[in-house]
Amino acid sequence: MDFDRIINRIGTHSAKWDAMEKLYGVSPEDGIAMWVADMDFKPPQAVIDALQGMVDHGVFGYYGDDSSYRAAIVHWMARRHGWSIDPDWIFTTHGLVNGTALCVQTYTEPGDGVILFTPVYHAFARVLHANGRRVVESELVNTNGRYEMDLDALAGQLKGDEKMVILCSPHNPGGRVWSVPELRALADFCVEHDLLLVADEIHHDLVYGGHKHTVMSVAAPEITDRLVVMTATTKTFNIAGSHSGNVIIEDPELRQKFALTMAAGGVSANSFGLVMAEAAYNDGEAWLESLLEYLDGNRKLFDEAINSIPGVKSMPLEATYLAWVDFSGTGMAATEVIRRVEKDARIAANYGYTFGKGGASFLRFNLATPRSVVEEAAQRLKAAFEDLQ
Repeated sequence: MDFDRIINRIGTHSAKWDAMEKLYGVSPEDGIAMWVADMDFKPPQAVIDALQGMVDHGVFGYYGDDSSYRAAIVHWMARRHGWSIDPDWIFTTHGLVNGTALCVQTYTEPGDGVILFTPVYHAFARVLHANGRRVVESELVNTNGRYEMDLDALAGQLKGDEKMVILCSPHNPGGRVWSVPELRALADFCVEHDLLLVADEIHHDLVYGGHKHTVMSVAAPEITDRLVVMTATTKTFNIAGSHSGNVIIEDPELRQKFALTMAAGGVSANSFGLVMAEAAYNDGEAWLESLLEYLDGNRKLFDEAINSIPGVKSMPLEATYLAWVDFSGTGMAATEVIRRVEKDARIAANYGYTFGKGGASFLRFNLATPRSVVEEAAQRLKAAFEDLQ
């Protein structure tokens, strides 16, 4: 578990490194990729060994009998999250963006409103627009550097055509771990306004000490008749390229509807993704504990440096490895902030406005990279804004 090791990803079909010059004008030769949410670390050795076993066998046919895969998910959820699930509740999709799209297609119709708590993961809005749904942005309230939902304000926004809420839990990009009272309040809101709730919990294993993630089904078990929970190994163990995710549905009627959508789309699982996920859940826990300790050091180092720049503030992370940095205090236009980050610091970071309302003054930085890279990025950012100090 050598997280300090620099692994050259240039020229490996890495979206994070090989696409950044085209998108951001930052060359991978002297730039730092801090945008796409994958890690610059190898996954647990058990995952590599499982893949090597497939290669050594040499026959890559259709995957059959996924009972051990489902069992690995069931055991992980019980052990790490106190959530007891039935193997039959699990659907495997091609990642959770695909899972989100399938939920939208299953439970809503073109023109229906779907609620997002913004700023939030940009793929949600992209999927909604592509499916002809109306995006309802409920802007989060930034209370002393911590996001909170404003359900009263949201109630005043409703037009009556809203059918679904998509919750990012823990929140990306703000790093919030929603409390049980907050989750229960949202559950009550969904009952009151007859909304189906899709909880994307892809970051639920990446939570730092002092905070505890609660699965939506555990927080509000009474709403399982209107609840879909999505989980994955991909963020936790850095195997995003496997494009494997799970849509977990307790209610039989909701499950039957989703199964029809899966059948209509001819969706079936990728054998490599299933093998990697099973190995990660069965034998990756020690690796995860070491990772969390390492990421905690990265976030503390980065935040200390960033918060020393006048007018710049990094939102304290409770979960994820994605720093959400507010530049509004500098008084600079977003274009000038971006110019300094990309041209002077030579860093590619996600633009805040792509996350929706409330994100325009922010940039998102991926901290899941060797500490020496985080240190270098922090120094470059301080130098790029040295005239403020």
